[in-house]
Amino acid sequence: MKNIYDIIKRPVITEQSMADVADKKYVFMVDVDADKTEIKAAVEQAFEVKVAKVNTVRMQGKVKRTGAYPAGRRPAYKKAIVTLTADSKTIELFEGMV
Repeated sequence: MKNIYDIIKRPVITEQSMADVADKKYVFMVDVDADKTEIKAAVEQAFEVKVAKVNTVRMQGKVKRTGAYPAGRRPAYKKAIVTLTADSKTIELFEGMV
């Protein structure tokens, strides 16, 4: 059994993700092997909220130059867009950033 902090790695703080906070949508970087039910359970347990829906996106790592020939890659990762129910409380982690 995975720990909830092995599933949820960190929040994604961008202009687009902060605009969705008003609609109770929060974006997290999650473990690549985690599925939607594990992500839902981890968010509900970590932040004590009710999750309505989880959407996931697998992002490929960007190609970066490391000198002349061998082009390196940033690691691939997975994002989860978590939508809370209407009667759920908000996540305090995002409150001061909006």
